[in-house]
Amino acid sequence: MTTVALDGRGADRGAEVIVAGARAAAADGIAVRVFGDPAELRELEGVDGVEVIEAPGFISNEEEPVAAVRGKEDASIVMAAHDVAEGRSDALASAGPTGATMTAALFAMRRSQGVRRPALALQLLVPGRKGPPSLLLDVGANAEVRPGDLVQFAYLGSAFSAAVLGVERPRVALLSVGEEDKKGTQDVIEAHAALREAEGIHFIGNVEGRDLLGNAADVIVTDGFTGNVALKTMEGTARAVADAVGRAARSNPIAAAGGLLLRPALGGLRREMDPDTTGGAILLGLRGVAVVGHGSSGEAGIANAIRLAARSVEQRAVERTAELLAQHGATRSGLRLRSEQ
Repeated sequence: MTTVALDGRGADRGAEVIVAGARAAAADGIAVRVFGDPAELRELEGVDGVEVIEAPGFISNEEEPVAAVRGKEDASIVMAAHDVAEGRSDALASAGPTGATMTAALFAMRRSQGVRRPALALQLLVPGRKGPPSLLLDVGANAEVRPGDLVQFAYLGSAFSAAVLGVERPRVALLSVGEEDKKGTQDVIEAHAALREAEGIHFIGNVEGRDLLGNAADVIVTDGFTGNVALKTMEGTARAVADAVGRAARSNPIAAAGGLLLRPALGGLRREMDPDTTGGAILLGLRGVAVVGHGSSGEAGIANAIRLAARSVEQRAVERTAELLAQHGATRSGLRLRSEQ
């Protein structure tokens, strides 16, 4: 049985969703060790497959992640990350502050052999898309990167897409301002040239922002600054469109009648686009599995974060990524591109 260490603090909706999510994941046969306040988590007492471990400390969004992780050994996210590093749990999941989760995971689990910068990867929800979702990385772990980092991200994303999402031969692309080889920043151009020669991945070239929600690629690689801006733009656009549709449906009696007829279809669309569906992003390039859930996660989001963490362990995502990097010389020492020497 796979065991997931769950941060029991930090979810915007409180302990209630942590309790419900842990209970739902445990019902699937996943063992869950929840770190938090036993009083808030008392409803988990006696639930098969769930253990509550007292963690008196908490790291807030306002705190500087590195200083907080180093100074608060009793914080729930720090204790949960160490639980994985020390072998009591197999993976980490948290809906707490992203910076603290990434820092605690990096400090406790450490980078995989040869990885310079771990990347945060997120499955993109596209209504009506058939098959596995595409993967966007980095979405916030590294604001600035080198060309060699982008190449490593391509390998990390390709390995995860194949191992966990089930894509047989993931199509890998670079996010840029044009499809041509020489479009983009100098770092993107250099990474593009290196990926053209890379073995072990299926690189198809550049894609543009308009392709993010299409079917152009299975893995889309960019730096964390660009990726986070793109992600937040898509989320904001989705909310704006949903609000506009709602206002239009209430604008007059005829529109309201049409809205009633469309309600089932719109409900299905809303479920397809719900961030809780994926469970969150996964930090790739570590020696262990760490899933960073949405702060606003509900019961389904917490349960799916635990399930994603467990599935990544069961499909040997970390081991398969390390094997791919080593086999094709994509470790840090093998990626000293011209601008980095």
